[in-house]
Amino acid sequence: MSQTTTSTVPSASAAQAPPANLPPITIHTGSSLLLRILCWLGWVGCFVFLALFLGLSLGLREYFDRSGGIHEKYHSGAMHGRDKVAVITIDGVILKGSGFVKHQIDRVRDDKNVKAIVVRVNSPGGTITGSDYIHHHLVKLRQEKKVPMVVSMGGIAASGGYYLAMAVGDQQRTIYAEPTTTTGSIGVIVPHYDLSGLLTHFNVKDDSIVSHPRKQLMAMTKPISDEDRKILQVYVDDAFSRFKDIIKSGRPVFRQAPEKLDDLATGEIFSARQAKDHGLIDELGFIEDAIDRALELADLRKERTRVVEYEQPPSLFDLPFASDAEARPSALGLILDLNTPQAYYLATTLPPLVTQRSGVQP
Repeated sequence: MSQTTTSTVPSASAAQAPPANLPPITIHTGSSLLLRILCWLGWVGCFVFLALFLGLSLGLREYFDRSGGIHEKYHSGAMHGRDKVAVITIDGVILKGSGFVKHQIDRVRDDKNVKAIVVRVNSPGGTITGSDYIHHHLVKLRQEKKVPMVVSMGGIAASGGYYLAMAVGDQQRTIYAEPTTTTGSIGVIVPHYDLSGLLTHFNVKDDSIVSHPRKQLMAMTKPISDEDRKILQVYVDDAFSRFKDIIKSGRPVFRQAPEKLDDLATGEIFSARQAKDHGLIDELGFIEDAIDRALELADLRKERTRVVEYEQPPSLFDLPFASDAEARPSALGLILDLNTPQAYYLATTLPPLVTQRSGVQP
C-alpha cells in the first residue's frame, strides 16, 4: 500500500506579505524646512559664542599681561636647563623708557627660574626721565629678586647708557665693556638753537602772547638772555648732581674720592681701556664673559643653566609693504620737539629728531 505526501510551497506574494498584526512602517525622505532652519541657527550660534569667548579671553589676557607680548628666546647654555640667566637688552636712544625694556623687566620679575641677570646696554643715552625710569626699575628688580646683576656694554654705553649700568650696585666685577666700546659722556645737555637771525632775514617775527616772558625761556626765535641762562644752568646743575649721585651708588670708588668723578664728568667720551683705567668699568670682555660672571655670582653650573633673551612681537611697521605713516614724525611734531625745554643724558649735540614708536622704544 503506497502513501502519498503532499507539500505546500507558499507563493512569492504570500512570503513577502507582512503579518497582518504589525503596524504600517512610514519612511520620511526629508526633514521639514523649519527643522533645517533651526539646526542652521544653532550652528551659527555656536560659532558666534566661540568667537566671543575667544575674544574675551584674549582681551582678558592682554589686560593682565605686563610683558607686552614679548617672546623668550634661547641664547646659549643648556637648552633644557631649568635655571636661567636672563639677558635684558637696552638698544638705541632712550625715550620714555616704558616700552620694550620695561616689558623685559616685568617678564624677568615674574619668572621664578631666573637666577641671574645680564643687562646688555648699547645706547648713547636719551632723556633724563627715561634713563632714570629704567635705572629705577632695574635696581628694584635686582633688590626684589635678590639675584646678581651684571652689565655688558656693546658698541656704545654713554651718558644715559652709562647711567643705566649703575643699577648693578656695589657688587664687584659686574660692569664689562667690549674692547671697542665707547662710554663716558657724563653730563647733561639742554639743546637750544637760535634761529632769530634766519627769521630776521626773511622778515618773520615771533608775535606770541605769553603769561610771563619766561614762558619763552627756550624759544628758538630769540637768543637766551643772561638772566634766562642762569635759570637754565641751575636746572642743568641739579640734573647733573643727580647723575653723579647715581654713579656713586654703582661705583664705590667715587664715593670714597668724589673729586675723581668731578674730573671725569666733563661730557668727555672714553674708550673701554681708558674707562677701565679711570675706574668707570670693571673688566674688558664680551657678553659671554658677563654671562660667565653672572653664573659665578649666582653659583650656577654652566652646563645646567639656560641663557635666554627676549624679542618684541612683530609689528605691521616692520613689514616692508606696510604703511609707515603713523611712525613718521610730522613736521609740527618735530618743531614742537625742538622747541620743548628738555634735558638729556645724551652723547650728542644734535636735536632730538627721533620720535617714539609704540612698543619699540626702550
